[in-house]
Amino acid sequence: MVSQREAFAEAARSAAGLIALPAVAAAWSKPSALAEFSVSGLTGHLAAQVLNVPLALSADVAGEQPISLLDHYGSVQWIEAGVDAEINVGIREGGERIALVGPQALAQQVSDTASDLRERLAQLPADHVVRLPWTGWCLRLDDFLVTRMMEIAVHSDDLAVSVGIATPDLPPHVLDPVLALLTSLAAGRHGQPAVLRALSRAERAPVSITAF
Repeated sequence: MVSQREAFAEAARSAAGLIALPAVAAAWSKPSALAEFSVSGLTGHLAAQVLNVPLALSADVAGEQPISLLDHYGSVQWIEAGVDAEINVGIREGGERIALVGPQALAQQVSDTASDLRERLAQLPADHVVRLPWTGWCLRLDDFLVTRMMEIAVHSDDLAVSVGIATPDLPPHVLDPVLALLTSLAAGRHGQPAVLRALSRAERAPVSITAF
């Protein structure tokens, strides 16, 4: 059975491979499929889902208790914020800063970080807790890695659509926890019947069951 930590490393390598594709470099300065994001900024934001993991691992968590994944998403500011909200402007600016090195160097950074993290994560205990410097609260390590895999999956699709290539397929051990998270969030937002009908009854399916 593949661990959550191994699955994250695989997702990170997939992101690095996508960033390294010539289509990304060719569209680097163009607008992306996401409002107000350039392709370079979106690529930087995708890379951040890997590059920021060491920051969480290095934060001091002495005496702090982790919150649940659903509580995490109930507390983050970006979900209900508009495209011009300070939190989302900051996210775009952060992506652009990370992307300044260019696509090839960025892909190498992500690949190198993924390799380093594969060994580092494997050595941590099952109940390891990390602190997210950008939110101020703690998550169980494996829960945190699910959030990163979700971001990688979603933004890999965003980036692929932006540059006109096929979205990379992710293996089940990466995609399954991502879909479980998104389904739980969608059920919390729209109600269980809406999600159930969208997945099983086209004649009663709601217009949308988006998680965010």
